[in-house]
This record gives sequence, structure tokens and C-alpha cells, in this order.
Amino acid sequence: MQTAILAGGCFWCIESAFNRLVGVKHAVSGYCGGTEATANYQAVCTGNTDHAEAVKVEFDENIISYLDILSIFFDLHDPTQLNRQGNDIGRQYRSVIFYLNEEQQRQAVDFVAKQQAHFSQAIVTEIVPNEAFYTAEGYHQNYYEHNSRQPYCQVVISPKLQKIADKYADKLKS
Repeated sequence: MQTAILAGGCFWCIESAFNRLVGVKHAVSGYCGGTEATANYQAVCTGNTDHAEAVKVEFDENIISYLDILSIFFDLHDPTQLNRQGNDIGRQYRSVIFYLNEEQQRQAVDFVAKQQAHFSQAIVTEIVPNEAFYTAEGYHQNYYEHNSRQPYCQVVISPKLQKIADKYADKLKS
């Protein structure tokens, strides 16, 4: 099993999409990249900890590659929006690839450089080493699955999940 840690706005969207993919053992919402020695939702929302809402994705590289993970990640958010995704504003919603080793760093740098040709604005996704991942509170885990009828879920998350289902139908769990 391999691990990828990604931040691209609200973690509910990213987690739900990755948990639907063949080869992904599980995706977990959490916090990463901050200056504090611990993280929780209340503190992260203040913007004072510098943590990003992130998702830890554990996957079988024999089934789904790290580059596939990065491609899907870029389809789930706008990597050109600085410190925000849509109406979610603040550094906790920034776009980040937290690499766990030199190979992931190399692949992420190459991937982002190649993706730039597909965007009219500069990609602002940070590529930084992972130092610590803090699992989010239980009510954030599988949030969409438990709250799919909420307006935020219907307006923001459902369209992203549909986009992934349409584009990556061959990679979805049955």
C-alpha cells in the first residue's frame, strides 16, 4: 500500500471521491501542513494554525497509480485558486500535494509542470513535504455519505462526484 496526502478545499469532497475508487483502501479527512503541534476543526477554521483540510489516501499502486491519484485530485478542485475553493476561503482551503518521499516529490513536480499547459491561469498548488497528518473528528469522516441531502453536499460535492464518475467510470468500485 502507498499513501498520498492531498489538500484541495473542503476535505469532504476529496475524501468521498477517493473512497469510491478501485485500488483505494480508504481515504480519511484530516489536517496537514500547519505550524501547531496538533490540529482540530475549531482551531483550523480560525486560520491561525496554518493547517489545510487534507485527505490521506491509502491505495494499492498495482491497481491505481500515484499519477492517477494526482489526475483525479486535479479534476476535483481548481488548482489555480489561491487559498480558496469556490466559497470556501482561507489558507485552510489551499491546494497542496504533501509528498512522503523523493519519488512522490519528483512525480508531483513533473505532473504539475505538465498540467500547467491545460490552465490559462498559473497553478498555485504547493508541493511540500508531509510533516504530520492529524485525522479529523469522527463527524467529518464519510461526511457526504451521511449527509448527502444537505444543500452544501448537493450543490458542491454531488457535481464533483458525478464528474469523477463520468470521467473515471473504469476506476469506480462497483
